[in-house]
Amino acid sequence: MSGAPGGRRPAFPGLPGELVLEEAAGARQRCGEGDGSVPGTLLCTNRRLAFLPAQAPGSRAFLHSEYDVALPCIRKLVAASSFTKPKVLTAASTLKFIPEELAVFCRDFRLLRFHFHENGLAPQAFRVANAIAQAREAAAWLGDTGEGHDGWSCPAEAPLEDEEEEEEEEEEEEEEGSAATLLFESLRDWEKELKRLGAAGWRVSAVNERFDMAPSLPRYLWVPSGLLDHDLKRIFAHFEEHRMPRLCWHHPGGSDLLRAAGFHAASEPGSEDVRCLEALLLGGRGPCVLADTAELPTLADIQLAHLKLRALCLPGAAAEEKWLSALEGTRWLDHVRTCLRKAAEVASLLVGRRCSVLLQEPSDRDLNCLLASLVQLLGDPHARTLPGFQSLVQREWVAAGHPFPHRLGLLRRDSPREEAPVFLLFLDCTWQLVRQFPAAFGFTEAYLLALHDSSFAPYFSTFLFSCQRQRGRGGPHRPCSQTYTPVNGWQDPAPGVPRAGSAARGLPAVWAWGLRYSRQQRARFRNPAGAAGSMGPPDTADPRTPGRPADAWPGPGAGNVFVLTKGTLSPQPFPWRSGRPPPRLARWAPSLESLGERGGGPGGNRPPASPPGLLLPCATGPSVRLWRRCYLRGLPEAQRGRFAPSPAGLAEELRLLQDRLSAWRAAGPSSGTAGSPRAPPR
Repeated sequence: MSGAPGGRRPAFPGLPGELVLEEAAGARQRCGEGDGSVPGTLLCTNRRLAFLPAQAPGSRAFLHSEYDVALPCIRKLVAASSFTKPKVLTAASTLKFIPEELAVFCRDFRLLRFHFHENGLAPQAFRVANAIAQAREAAAWLGDTGEGHDGWSCPAEAPLEDEEEEEEEEEEEEEEGSAATLLFESLRDWEKELKRLGAAGWRVSAVNERFDMAPSLPRYLWVPSGLLDHDLKRIFAHFEEHRMPRLCWHHPGGSDLLRAAGFHAASEPGSEDVRCLEALLLGGRGPCVLADTAELPTLADIQLAHLKLRALCLPGAAAEEKWLSALEGTRWLDHVRTCLRKAAEVASLLVGRRCSVLLQEPSDRDLNCLLASLVQLLGDPHARTLPGFQSLVQREWVAAGHPFPHRLGLLRRDSPREEAPVFLLFLDCTWQLVRQFPAAFGFTEAYLLALHDSSFAPYFSTFLFSCQRQRGRGGPHRPCSQTYTPVNGWQDPAPGVPRAGSAARGLPAVWAWGLRYSRQQRARFRNPAGAAGSMGPPDTADPRTPGRPADAWPGPGAGNVFVLTKGTLSPQPFPWRSGRPPPRLARWAPSLESLGERGGGPGGNRPPASPPGLLLPCATGPSVRLWRRCYLRGLPEAQRGRFAPSPAGLAEELRLLQDRLSAWRAAGPSSGTAGSPRAPPR
């Protein structure tokens, strides 16, 4: 590592292959509105923009969550001076003035401002500003290249002060539930979760273990016990990208939630293929309800809404009297409402009827991930615990093949049309649920905010790849028997403990929160007043209780197929039965239009009463709020009073004020006049 000669700064825990390109030892980071700032050293490396406070509290976090910005996360860089107009810096731009302030606009809605005083910092400010602009353009998100990470990796060893501290850190990591998070890289994880759900009619299949049947699907799938792998192979070719139907979640009342891609238009299944398909979708569980994503916003809608929201949440974007109308014009909150309503309809159907619900999307890699996750949050109390939520993200997003690098817009910046932050929309929907049902969740808003920001940090395997197959091929070449811990680095596992999966031999998962967040920050992730959740099935009540008719589907219609549209069910044949006329709509056909009248609809004015274990959110206009703590971080006036800095930032600012106050008192009242620069700020 290299740096500017002279000037003393705290030790910089660089990553493997990381080089310090330029640094400004006397920079100050502004804290919100006013003249408050923290002194320190601003560094530009070939991996990130880092700020080292001069009086940083003791922390072993390599990737400090408050002061580090990965280069791909920087959306815009603006240099400002009192003598000229602000200038947006790019690798090709020429900076013709000495910057007095550097504004860093981040993709995660952060706005970082660094001020350079006139005490000899002019050359350093000029060099570090140009270095950041050039390094940002040169940085590439290499997760999908399959050729390694070119230094995008976490440090292999942490500096520790003593052995007692090391043991304390190990115990703390275990307590945080990282060991309870299932990564779904091994057969054992899939079997363990299937047993928890109590899905007796399903098994774990290794038909895709080599990714030869469907490259974007995970190694293991949940399939009916009565179907052999030989029969399952007939089904893959009839769906887009070979993403066949498979189980997502099983309700103890007998309902099953499945997900699949769209049916291949040119597919013509034979009689044996039809038998396998209908056995998979029906399987003696009653009718099959198709819930497609046509009612949800498209990827283009999500991208446009997010871009408008990000532009609106910048200083001076809209006049104060027109801000709310501009927020409505982004349609971001409309998309949140739509997703919550659709998830509530599917969850109500699963709890109240014994059937199979198939979530169908043309690609099965975006909105199906969002809808399947929200349905399980509403219906499964275990998914609302911190380990359960992390396991849910691993199964329905990471293992299911959501293309994170493409959708977050961080893949070499050459695919803008593929950018659509579906995962960030899911986190917003989850925040709405946490706000409406605070006692039902074991995690907090601070945890969701940390996960939101971590999705832009290319230091972990979780969001670095588009599917499990690429995740196994990428990453450093390490023995598959070694595992990574934030304290001990890479080590061999204990004898007799099976370790499998690429996450064990590649980069650490994002759930290793100790790499980015201090102990005090991680303590705020857990909700002490929230329900602890259950490791068992979501609801073991008798499915024949009132409001949950297990046999609401009479025998003659048990083999029919229904389509869920705007809360109502209408009959429709299977795609391979398109030549047959649809069955007549019988009077007993269930309808979800009366959910609001029964107190279970998503359109009520308040969260309605629901069966045990089921959450039904209110999705009307006033009930869906703007996630202010996430989106308004770049507006100092919105943060005043409500959004205080982190405890670490407050501690640093307090030390600075105490030191200045002590110096002012020691100098005496004669030299500490109101106009003196040494007087403490008011």
